[in-house]
Amino acid sequence: MLADKTVRELLAEFAAPEPTPGGGSASALASAVGASLLAMVAALPKTRSGTDDDRAVLERAGAALAGLRTELTAAIDDDSAAYDGVVAAFKLPKSSESDLQARRAAIQRATMAATEVPMSVMRLSASALEQAALVEAHGNPSAASDVGVAIALLRAGLEGARLNVEINLDGLKNADYAERIRRDITSLLSALR
Repeated sequence: MLADKTVRELLAEFAAPEPTPGGGSASALASAVGASLLAMVAALPKTRSGTDDDRAVLERAGAALAGLRTELTAAIDDDSAAYDGVVAAFKLPKSSESDLQARRAAIQRATMAATEVPMSVMRLSASALEQAALVEAHGNPSAASDVGVAIALLRAGLEGARLNVEINLDGLKNADYAERIRRDITSLLSALR
């Protein structure tokens, strides 16, 4: 599991001349780190104004961020597994017409799966960005730079995931599915502005 490796081992995996882990896993990692930083700020004992309201908002945000971090961490490995599925589908036999049909169908299924993981990373990153606004408004002002770094990482993770989704859409034959995903992307990005 990539997520169980040390930082040095994980960086070596990203640097290795293999297709996985790639940009999708890196996007999930960036967003997981962003969510982790926000959770840290939410858990700091000092809040913006020291009120019970601040603490209650930050506790709810921290709980939400813990769940998001868990899902984003899982997506580091899920993205690599999904891409490996695409590679495996392309390696299927193509010596007969039935082989070709089965191969084409497998490639489409695998490409859809490889689209769903980064789409999920986009949604999770957007949810974490919503929590960032609460952490920023109620958290310790001395941790403003940590919140800023978290937001930058979440935006990078979201954008990287978007790039991975869009590259997969070009290979899909299901035009309705591809159009639905494109609408979802537009809606998600519009909500963040």
